Amino acid sequence: MTVSLNLPICVLPHGQTNPLPTYQTSQSAGMDLHAAISEEIILEPGHRHLIPTGIAFALPNGYEAQIRSRSGLSVKHGVIVLNAPATIDSDHRGEIRVVLINLGQDSFSVQPGMRIAQLIIAPYTQTSWNLVPSLEDYPTERDISGFGSTGL
Repeated sequence: MTVSLNLPICVLPHGQTNPLPTYQTSQSAGMDLHAAISEEIILEPGHRHLIPTGIAFALPNGYEAQIRSRSGLSVKHGVIVLNAPATIDSDHRGEIRVVLINLGQDSFSVQPGMRIAQLIIAPYTQTSWNLVPSLEDYPTERDISGFGSTGL
């Protein structure tokens, strides 16, 4: 089931030539974000750069946005979103910017208007804590095992 939202979005002056974030297919979960830059940025291997998108939007209370890597950039070039998934809280009103890092072996050219990341918008929950002395009253099959305990 999908939920449809109609969000207020501002296109900043340096983002005027880029399309709005768009879904590439009718069943895509993520919208593509574009680099709002006037000239190419060369990402050398091991280097990172904060890339502007030229947009700002207003999320309703109870929603967050996440910025994620594009699979093609990561597989073909080793370029990923460094802090993925990056969280944008519903009270943020500033420009959306993307931290890209080049983990590949070759320099990578970020071109003006290039699709650089994916944007996911989803509801979230806020948690309150119930302090207990132990978790033995909440057993699971895995229990305290982790880090490969279910196999490789």
